[in-house]
Amino acid sequence: MKRVLWVAAFVVGGFFIVRALMEPFVIDFADPSSYENDWGGPSLFGVLLVHMGPGVLAAALLVWGVRRVGRKKAEPAER
Repeated sequence: MKRVLWVAAFVVGGFFIVRALMEPFVIDFADPSSYENDWGGPSLFGVLLVHMGPGVLAAALLVWGVRRVGRKKAEPAER
């Protein structure tokens, strides 16, 4: 069950991360009409926060989770 959750987390997190990486290339920063009707619009800050925020959060959570699992495996087993 844990493997299924990890795979699901990587798939969903990967989607958000790729979306966050692509967003600056999709919108035209000089033309507010290219992003004013998007979620978070009409301000550029709101659009970037809504579209890139989940990706940044997903990347941080995935790094934290991988480091946590790696740390658990590295600890010696107590008996």
